[in-house]
Amino acid sequence: MQGEPIADLIRAQLRRHRMAAGLSQEEFGRRMHYSGSQISAVELGQRPVDAHYLTRADEALETGGLFMSLLEMARRDRQPVWFRPWLEAERDARQLRLYEPLLVPGVFQTENYARAVLRTDDTLPHETVDQRVTARLERQKILAGDNPPQVVAVLDERVLRQSGDGLGGVMAEQVAHLVALAELPHVHIHVIPAEAGLHIGASGPFALARSADGGWVGHLENQLGGVVVDDEDDVASLLARWEGVRNEALPRRQSVELMKEVEGHHGPQ
Repeated sequence: MQGEPIADLIRAQLRRHRMAAGLSQEEFGRRMHYSGSQISAVELGQRPVDAHYLTRADEALETGGLFMSLLEMARRDRQPVWFRPWLEAERDARQLRLYEPLLVPGVFQTENYARAVLRTDDTLPHETVDQRVTARLERQKILAGDNPPQVVAVLDERVLRQSGDGLGGVMAEQVAHLVALAELPHVHIHVIPAEAGLHIGASGPFALARSADGGWVGHLENQLGGVVVDDEDDVASLLARWEGVRNEALPRRQSVELMKEVEGHHGPQ
């Protein structure tokens, strides 16, 4: 995030050390396995960097771990994790792993479902709800691009069976949308059946994104928004939890059949 002192310091030091080594942005990019334009974007503050990027920079510039030390300083000071904001990670991801025990993931939500979810917060003005619905739908463009990420999502069955006054048509439309998405070759949706009982995912939703350079970053949602997770040990813990919830879920085809059954239960829109 521009304007944060440590963020500015890291960007300035990246540029200073690159130039001291006599490397152009293109040459440095080749050493880092990034394009010259990506290096430029990082140095200008137009692209965030993560621990994976800074580790490679330390190796390429032989800085003795300078940039990772600065990252640890930012973490100790509890500064916002500007290095890899979640929306940026989601947009650039080559793989996404999503687990949701209570709601349909944002990148899968229909407009009507998104609006219904946001309206549960009666403190939000109508114009704010409209803006957030638009932003949520904008995120979904990653699924329809020329080179979309592989997306694997695990949902609890209760997500599909939500009901209430006026929600039947919304849920029928939403589940039909999930069925259509699940037919895409790069989208895999798995359902944990209700009879699975208590499992490791009961602690709450989380998401994981893997970038083109192989680094993983996580995201934890809470009542106030979300927390980006890029600490190596914490990411490893989330990947282990992912394997746990994935193992509880039905195979892809059985999950689609269950979704079709639930769609019929909700009735016509």
